[in-house]
Amino acid sequence: MSVTKEAVIERLKTIKGPDFEGDIVSLGLVSDIFIADSKVFFSITVPAARAQELEALRAAAERVVTAIPGVAGAMVALTAEKKGGGMEAPVPPRPAAPRPAPPAARPATPPASPRPAPHAPSGQQPAKRGVPGIEAIIAVASGKGGVGKSTTAANIALGLAANGLKVGVLDADIYGPSMPRLLNIHGRPETVDGKVLKPMQNYGLKVMSMGFLVDEETPMIWRGPMVMSALTQMLREVEWGLLDVLVVDMPPGTGDAQLTMAQSVPLAGAVIVSTPQDLALIDARKGLNMFRKVEVPLLGIVENMSYFVAPDTGKRYDIFGHGGARREAERLGVSFLGEVPLEMGIRESSDAGAPVVVSKPDGAEAKIYRDIATKVWERLNEERGAAEAAVPSIVFE
Repeated sequence: MSVTKEAVIERLKTIKGPDFEGDIVSLGLVSDIFIADSKVFFSITVPAARAQELEALRAAAERVVTAIPGVAGAMVALTAEKKGGGMEAPVPPRPAAPRPAPPAARPATPPASPRPAPHAPSGQQPAKRGVPGIEAIIAVASGKGGVGKSTTAANIALGLAANGLKVGVLDADIYGPSMPRLLNIHGRPETVDGKVLKPMQNYGLKVMSMGFLVDEETPMIWRGPMVMSALTQMLREVEWGLLDVLVVDMPPGTGDAQLTMAQSVPLAGAVIVSTPQDLALIDARKGLNMFRKVEVPLLGIVENMSYFVAPDTGKRYDIFGHGGARREAERLGVSFLGEVPLEMGIRESSDAGAPVVVSKPDGAEAKIYRDIATKVWERLNEERGAAEAAVPSIVFE
């Protein structure tokens, strides 16, 4: 049975508005309703100062819509706006448990090359609620799109797995999810008791993406609060199991979704992907500064599309310039993780859903990604050690 917007609206008319005055439909609080694959998505506008108080209203709307015959699920977000129509600042994250300790067993890694010392937090960072079973969450981000961030994130995740770690991938790019195609995963995720989603799997990775929940060509025309609600569900309502690390493929840019994700998720570190040219580096700096402002450790910079070697002559061309990301890393005191060439095989294998780390594990490009993954893990453990050392010990005499 197909679900209609009219049927959803009729059910929502049974939900009273704030202070039990009218219903949320007649009061004009319900956004446009989006239906895809029998799942219903919409938001409810409430006074900014009462957003937390009115969480019960959101939950009630979600329950009545989920009860409609033919509805496979509902995703409802509260939208808090000022009277003038401008978005309010994000609500500060709630206190939570500290970051878990590192896993007991880790793969052997080659000696680390000299790197900048780990930076200690500049102030008291608000605690963030962790995800049970996940030891560490790292973000792979970029200041702009089109720099190969998702391909880099997928190959770093596969490199970490090749080094013996249990790895998951969260595709946080709601508007342009890439992981289903990059990792050759099709179909819809199953649920546990109709509530928690089971992650999809391939190449030894556990993966969750909006691309599994809606068709590839379906446009996601959502406001910020709905995006954050979707991200929260894909992170916290998924049966991840035990993972050493969850790699988050962040949306490009430094907008509300990226900032809120960085503020509310206990990120153990961030990797910035950039191409060598100055224009891309300007945007990469914005990403770096965003993570610094929310006190997320910077694990390093990857220079993607660093150079091109002609397959017929072997001559090297620096199409986008060269070494810009390395120089920027040195200038900012951030680790430089490696250079990835502009290579046709990387593009072809990614489009085919078989990234080079798994399709050509003995190739030169796969080794580059595995080395980057090794450095990411080393830097992550350095930051953990610095964080643990910064905690004062209490001695009883």
